[in-house]
Amino acid sequence: MEQRTLGGTGMKVSVLGFGAMNLGAWGEVDQEGADRLVGEALDAGITLFDTADIYSFGESETLLGNALGKRRDDIVLATKFRNTVSENPLMGGASRRYITKAVEDSLRRLGTDHIDLYQVHRPDWDTDLDEILTALTDLQRAGKIINFGSSTFPAHTIAEGQWLAKERGLSRFTTEQVSYSIFQRAIEADVLPLAQKHNMGILIWSPLANGWLAGKIKRDQPVTSQRAKLAGSEFDLSTPENQRKLGIVEGLQEIARDLDISLAELALAFALSHPAVSSVLIGPRMPEHLQQNLRAADISLDDATLDRIDALTRPGTDVAPDDRYQMPVPAIANQHLRRRH
Repeated sequence: MEQRTLGGTGMKVSVLGFGAMNLGAWGEVDQEGADRLVGEALDAGITLFDTADIYSFGESETLLGNALGKRRDDIVLATKFRNTVSENPLMGGASRRYITKAVEDSLRRLGTDHIDLYQVHRPDWDTDLDEILTALTDLQRAGKIINFGSSTFPAHTIAEGQWLAKERGLSRFTTEQVSYSIFQRAIEADVLPLAQKHNMGILIWSPLANGWLAGKIKRDQPVTSQRAKLAGSEFDLSTPENQRKLGIVEGLQEIARDLDISLAELALAFALSHPAVSSVLIGPRMPEHLQQNLRAADISLDDATLDRIDALTRPGTDVAPDDRYQMPVPAIANQHLRRRH
């Protein structure tokens, strides 16, 4: 499988990465299933494995660490922290106190002495960014993490992080993990060019738009899965945005048929086509899903095909802006911060 350099880290990662969110109770994948999925991914040439402490509340990290076993040093191991993992309000966020505990817990569950890429899963608006950078730099200097990155940060926060690191003499965020798909293209206007300017590696999650671009959502067929119910309006087929998605999917299926590939392969290949992207994360629950997704690594979309996609979804815009999964910026979410009294 093709390997790309992960921004300025110098590390090489496979163009498709293994997203481990489905390992554990959330995806109903036990250790035996994890061993098989991880083994097949390794054999296929995947060298990036990404998880988080919140996935099945730590179980994903444990299963992944066990499945990697002696092959741990053959890959780039990434995990994330920030989301609250228990009812204790201290067990979440990006304070130095929590980061110091979270990294030790992840190291123990993963069965390793260092994490190659440690990522802030979402912005923490309650903690100063320079405090976060200082804590992560200290962990890096202690050898517990090799590089660190952000995930789903708005462009202005990414830029602030780069400036603060330089101003304070700290290590910087070297990667950004972000949701990007044919439906979610607004980051083409800010996050992706900003990452290129600062030589940050870009990891993509949700390239299939939560199943929409796998062809799982159909007209006059209610979405009944528990995960879909939790997503709320994203699967409400009565909304104008979702009606538009259905029309776009029909256009994309025509493109995929002309290329003799699946809709999912087209969507993954699209995400890989952007020059800022280092790796696109796939999150298989079953071996057949993994094998289907792996085929996208060998697909290169020409300009004519990308032009057809651009005609369906305008570059630099989102089909449904509310689907971006970002943490609300306080200045927008809190009306008292945007109204003069």
